[in-house]
Amino acid sequence: MVMGYLYRTAAFVRQHLENSALRTCGLSWTGFVVLWVVRNRGEAETRLVAEDAGISKGTLTGVAGTLESRGLLTRTEHPTDGRRVLLSLTDDGEALMARLRPVFEAEVAFVTAPLDDEECRDTAEALRRVAGQIQEYGPDRRCDDPRPGGRRPATGPRHG
Repeated sequence: MVMGYLYRTAAFVRQHLENSALRTCGLSWTGFVVLWVVRNRGEAETRLVAEDAGISKGTLTGVAGTLESRGLLTRTEHPTDGRRVLLSLTDDGEALMARLRPVFEAEVAFVTAPLDDEECRDTAEALRRVAGQIQEYGPDRRCDDPRPGGRRPATGPRHG
């Protein structure tokens, strides 16, 4: 039961924020999260941005390319290791995030309006603990199969 409510609520909130706040700026949820992570971290390696955003490095590559083409993000080579890439916001990216913040916060206030202050604090604390559980103990429970979806290799001849 909790899983159903958690999934549905997360999907409803994300969709609402995309439709009410992000669409006006031409941002996807993932694009916004990448900008938000980079804004909070400052200049950061792609590996860390992908991790914080909860996306793969491959997904980040595409999103960063889009954001860079829009003049919101820059990619630069790491000063001591040419294999690593750093992301940072441009002035336009900073300005967009500054303009978006009050709109986004107003929509978050709308989403949480049915909750009083204590319920908001309790909900935030409960979600923080759930996230902490996953961050601390989740890696020990992961499947060894690195492929998406955990598909197993075919064994034996295929008939068809």
